[in-house]
Amino acid sequence: MARSKTSARWLNEHVNDKYVKQAQIDGYRSRASYKLIEINEKDKLIKPGMFALDLGSAPGGWSQIMGPWVGAKGKVIASDILPMDTLADVEFIQGDFTEDEVFEQIMAAIDGNPVDVVVSDMAPNLSGVNAVDQYASMYLVELALDMARRVLKTGGSFCAKVFQGVGYDEYLADVRSSFSKVVIRKPAASRARSREVYIVAKGFKGE
Repeated sequence: MARSKTSARWLNEHVNDKYVKQAQIDGYRSRASYKLIEINEKDKLIKPGMFALDLGSAPGGWSQIMGPWVGAKGKVIASDILPMDTLADVEFIQGDFTEDEVFEQIMAAIDGNPVDVVVSDMAPNLSGVNAVDQYASMYLVELALDMARRVLKTGGSFCAKVFQGVGYDEYLADVRSSFSKVVIRKPAASRARSREVYIVAKGFKGE
């Protein structure tokens, strides 16, 4: 079966992408690792000893670098509907975190400890229909924000991938209502034509 022009373009971009090649050299599971590295260099979200929650973690590109960042005195809990290979210093919980059973597993792993930072690189399976995909992506980041509000300590941080489009401005305003400082980042590893940006929010005000 012939590939569509869109999928052929993506495949060509992916094969020739310098971040894909660099990830293979550096041993990273995903080119997305470089996005968080750049964000963390600018915003200092993740530091040694911190407790972090990684939503939509598979294949593990973000968890893989957060584990060493938080170190032995820190902790990373990762969750995704998809399976994820084991990582040292990362506790992985597979399933949909909006389902009670999975949510309870995450809460049990948190064990009442204050979470310093919640990150989300989640994206829906794209249908190719822009309006449908935008709705699905906004739904995911709303779920991530809701989770962050449940588990973050006062003063904690939140970072989430968001696609600019319908609902984006309202979502940004919602994030600003709960955090004292909010900035928008477009890492170099984000493809230029992509509408993705990262909302970085610090200073959680508490509920």
